[in-house]
Amino acid sequence: MKITIFKFTAMCVLMGVAQLFGQGKFTVQPELQNFRQPGYDGLNVFEEQKNDTVPFDGLKVRVGGDFALQLQGINHTSDSALANLGTNFNLPTANLNLDVQLADGVRMHLRTYLSSRHHNEAWIKGGHIQIDKLDFISDGFLSGFMDIATLKIGLDEINYGDAHFRRSDNARAIYNPFVGNYIMDAFTTEAFGELTLQPGPFLAVAGISNGNLNQSVNIGTKENKLSFYGKLGYDDQINDDLRLRLTGSFLASTGYDNGQYLYSGDRSGARYYWVMVKEGAADNFRSGRFNPGFTQFNAFQINPFVKWKGLEFFGIYEMTMGDQADPDVTPMMQGGSFTQLGGELLYRFGSWDQFYAGGRFNSVSGNYTENSPDISINRFNVGLGWFFTKNVMVKLEYVNQMYSDEGWTGSEAHFNGGSFDGAVFEAVIGF
Repeated sequence: MKITIFKFTAMCVLMGVAQLFGQGKFTVQPELQNFRQPGYDGLNVFEEQKNDTVPFDGLKVRVGGDFALQLQGINHTSDSALANLGTNFNLPTANLNLDVQLADGVRMHLRTYLSSRHHNEAWIKGGHIQIDKLDFISDGFLSGFMDIATLKIGLDEINYGDAHFRRSDNARAIYNPFVGNYIMDAFTTEAFGELTLQPGPFLAVAGISNGNLNQSVNIGTKENKLSFYGKLGYDDQINDDLRLRLTGSFLASTGYDNGQYLYSGDRSGARYYWVMVKEGAADNFRSGRFNPGFTQFNAFQINPFVKWKGLEFFGIYEMTMGDQADPDVTPMMQGGSFTQLGGELLYRFGSWDQFYAGGRFNSVSGNYTENSPDISINRFNVGLGWFFTKNVMVKLEYVNQMYSDEGWTGSEAHFNGGSFDGAVFEAVIGF
């Protein structure tokens, strides 16, 4: 009861802030340098562009927020008894976002989850500092290099793949045309340093992280090793009607005691509540997702994006290969691999493309070890969306997800013959 009251209070506070903005009690939000706008104007933005069009005239603080509320009507079934689901509202989620222009070319970001599916309290998701100029060292220092370079340092989500730019980040669901994220959801918050180069239409990213989701200097008997990741790509507006983007990303987790969080790093919770949870069991906040559970692995993701007039396609081809445990300790727990395929096709229409309709296909298949049987998950979504304004939108989708093959054993035996399907309505605010 106390948890519910706290979350409700947090939601009311942020909704009050939103109302004040709507009534004009605050001045217009300050413009920040190299900043992805929340809402409609941030659609199909990936890495922040090197657009030095906002002059620096002193410290600026931008206070933003996100809200999301779903009405879920999903049924599920399997060879085992599952939780009894009905149609109802999920607990609303909320984010508080602080973005601060600290100096010319230097910006800070901080996101707080005020209400989330998993955690009972408001907590910091992560933050980082972004450096697009080095004028704080001396005027024009390395200006030729910094015209194409961006440096990020902090404890926040890392830039592996392109899907994380389109996913729902707790209540920040306004960039996601559907309700759920991908089945194998590549998203983690770690201590990292990252260099991005954008010479013309080309893109290169090089990053390093400590591979840890929770940070502590007390590592006990663990041997923490670094994770390395990167991205190469091409992104160009060919003409007024056509945009082409193609990127390839990799991540190498080199240790067995850390770095296994790429597909389990989201602590805010999945978007389909209680699906495929066994009868009498506690809610699994990652329900509907899949985590390969490799403790040491290599992963790569290829993402095409094509936009022609109102038609958009975004795709995923992803593979992850690794070991469930250190082969020196458990030699039978190695050599697994999983492949993820995904594709979204959307059509945006209206006087300013405020409406859209589309579908998404997503599949994951593979095995945990080289000697274990295969498992497969397939999902299909169709949906509609409407931006009332650039910062307020609603979406309605139908989702169908099926589990197949023979590898669902042990704690996953209830996935045998499993599937869920139904409709979800989501209302979203982002400003």
